[in-house]
Amino acid sequence: MIGVFDSGYGGLTVLKSLVDRLPQYDYIYLGDNARAPYGTRSFETVYQYTLESVEWLFNKGCPLVILACNTASAKALRSIQQQDLPHMEPGRRVLGVIRPTTEVIGNYSSSGEIGILATPGTVSSESYPIEIEKFFPGLKVFQQACPIWVPLIENNEHLTDGAYYFVKKCVRSLLDQSAHIDTILLACTHYPLLQDKIAMAAGPGVRIVSQGEIVALSLEDYLKRHPDMEEKLGKGGSRAFYTTDSTEDFDRHATTFYQAEVRSSHARL
Repeated sequence: MIGVFDSGYGGLTVLKSLVDRLPQYDYIYLGDNARAPYGTRSFETVYQYTLESVEWLFNKGCPLVILACNTASAKALRSIQQQDLPHMEPGRRVLGVIRPTTEVIGNYSSSGEIGILATPGTVSSESYPIEIEKFFPGLKVFQQACPIWVPLIENNEHLTDGAYYFVKKCVRSLLDQSAHIDTILLACTHYPLLQDKIAMAAGPGVRIVSQGEIVALSLEDYLKRHPDMEEKLGKGGSRAFYTTDSTEDFDRHATTFYQAEVRSSHARL
């Protein structure tokens, strides 16, 4: 199975895009809800939690794991790829969501200036500006941390009128940094659930880009370039969901992110 990991529910928006684009493969999703959110935790803590989750998915037989979490991709992916994989599972792979996004994000902008909305952890890591510089050195990047958005979504407050106040506040803080921002990247997998409100706050001249479709296209390309990995993947179209916290709570919230009914099992890391 293809393993898909997130600290909570947000990675389900990525999984939904993967399933829509590549429905033939088997997928297993792990949400570390018991220790979420990751966005405000230290690099060392995020690395340790992410490594434990990757090992759990490897033990479930996944040859390929996707970190569908921007914070984990920013704070843990490089260490796992360089330090851990060569010793523990040299034939397996762990991919993130930052690299595929930064490879293409500059193509969305006409002005050459983009904004990024993300968790405090992702913003402080500087991962997006650093990676974007490699592919689009002339692109100007502005960032805004949105610490209240994930709790807002996970408490089912994102559809309320009051949520728009917090959305507008962060979006305006980002756009105040430059009048020429014409593209906003939602660099947190929770944020697509606020996309309509973000677009309203940004106005008609700003394009809003979420990561799910980008990651799905990138995975499709990766598997074409790595037939040895593609051959290892099951193609029965199965889906399995696990959470480190209450399965009842997970199933209730996950349905909103995955846009379909979810039945999960408990995972002990």
